[in-house]
Amino acid sequence: MKKDQKPRIIIVGAGIGGLTAAASLLKRGFPVRVYEQAPALGEIGAGIQSSANAVKVLYDLGLREELEKTVVRPLAFEFRRFDTAEMMHRIPLGPQHEQANGAPYFHIHRADLHELLAKAVLALDPDCIALNARAEGFDETADGITLRLADGTRATGEVLVGADGIRSAIRAQILGATPVSYTGDVAWRAVIPTDRLPAGIMDTVSTVWCGPKKHAVMYYLRAGKLMNFVGLVEHAQPENESWTQRRPWADLKADFEGWHPTIQTVIDAIDRDGCYRYALNDRMPVDNWSTGRATLLGDAAHPTLPYLASGAAMAIEDGAVLARCLDEQASVAGALRSYQNSRMDRTAAVVRESAENRDLYRIEDESAMRLAFQRKDMNKSRAQWLYSYDPLTVPLAED
Repeated sequence: MKKDQKPRIIIVGAGIGGLTAAASLLKRGFPVRVYEQAPALGEIGAGIQSSANAVKVLYDLGLREELEKTVVRPLAFEFRRFDTAEMMHRIPLGPQHEQANGAPYFHIHRADLHELLAKAVLALDPDCIALNARAEGFDETADGITLRLADGTRATGEVLVGADGIRSAIRAQILGATPVSYTGDVAWRAVIPTDRLPAGIMDTVSTVWCGPKKHAVMYYLRAGKLMNFVGLVEHAQPENESWTQRRPWADLKADFEGWHPTIQTVIDAIDRDGCYRYALNDRMPVDNWSTGRATLLGDAAHPTLPYLASGAAMAIEDGAVLARCLDEQASVAGALRSYQNSRMDRTAAVVRESAENRDLYRIEDESAMRLAFQRKDMNKSRAQWLYSYDPLTVPLAED
């Protein structure tokens, strides 16, 4: 779209996806306003794994220098047996990942990445983000779109982007009620200062400990000062999806009884009041997430289970591709069709692959697990389609 015709963009949600979209659009000269329901900018959660496909976008937004101060560059993904620590599979990362895909693979604390993206947005437009602004819905006409906020105020523009997560008000209006099924898993999360752990307890890798009915993921954050722990456990009763629910440390300890001594050492070092647990619900991919002037991105569009470590990366990709589509297409409706058509198959593949990995990581028989990893050959499959994708140059789908 020509500069003097660039539409006003309303983004609901100042999470990682919403801020990536805002920065990408502002960089291209679009007027953008972000509405966030929280009273202050910030992010909950812990670690994010970011592969080259997402890192390219972050570098394009000018974040390379600041990222280098806090990220950890892992040498590999390692998949180990829960009790013996036998290596089931290894995916080289480090220099090999960067050389093959044009950018590094790194771990970063979610709050650190969120802060850098927020600074990038505010540097481009100090008035871009409105807080205490909870979205309730929107009204759309042929000429524009109006966001309705809970306090009775309205925001008008030409494009609305719902980046407001899995409980998105914008998704609910576009798609109506969509089925949700409990996966049978809850997720524990905790972050441990590494000075509480034995030196060299783990190499600079991302380790997935695989075992019957559960698995755990561990990796370093904040230049190696923190260890991120995520435990995915079969649990009969579903609970809230909120990441802020504290649960008893003793329950976490019991869930991983009998697992490898490294797991025990890490769990023993966790703050007793610093254990969080939430339910993991599954949502099937949808075949549409847009209207003529409204669309979705990130978890609002394609909620993704964490078994492929790519949920945040998909939201970052969404933001970059959406900005390109709006910049290159002649009309808003055409841009949103191009964006959706460019992203739907890829994000659906990530959703499906993530769900399938749960079963791979839980195989009870050791020999059967070893054979399953050999057959899947994640070194080849991920390199071919996941990491090699470049949101900045990938051909965009036709309107």
